[in-house]
Amino acid sequence: MTHHTLIAYSTTDGHTRLICDRLKFVMNALGQRVTIASIEQASRVNLTQFERIVIGASIRYGKHQPQVAKFIAANRAALESRPNAFFSVNIVARKPNKNTPETNPYLRKFLKQISWKPQQLAVFAGKLDYPRYGFFDRQMIRLIMLMTQGPTDPQAVVEFTDWATVEAFAHAVCALPEPARVNP
Repeated sequence: MTHHTLIAYSTTDGHTRLICDRLKFVMNALGQRVTIASIEQASRVNLTQFERIVIGASIRYGKHQPQVAKFIAANRAALESRPNAFFSVNIVARKPNKNTPETNPYLRKFLKQISWKPQQLAVFAGKLDYPRYGFFDRQMIRLIMLMTQGPTDPQAVVEFTDWATVEAFAHAVCALPEPARVNP
């Protein structure tokens, strides 16, 4: 059965959008129809036209962008009435002990701040792209990487994303069961 899935995302540097593109590719191969939209675009559409909703959000300086929680709060009923999922993209997930929904501190903190309980969760390591960052971000991220034993070369571009894990998440989203319908 073909479902129409919305993948709504928030990204800082564009890598979360690339992850959304891979999810769409895999889900299309599984016979699903997928629409990708930024959180801002998704805020302007009727979510009831989608059978599934996935939200993806990047982290910068330990936080998801505020519009992610606002979107979730405004659309909680639609999210809870259909199969749903959430994924977080952050560099700390490059570490084996922080790359799952149970062990990633940023995802755990975010889930405590919202009332929605996604059916499926994932955490993906992002991409470090020093040349792309402005001076302030480059210096701050280098400092964070120094403290966490990560790459600090200001010319480094390192993609930490485990694409097999992204593809497995796409399969898991497609396998989410339909919610039980209550007969009047």
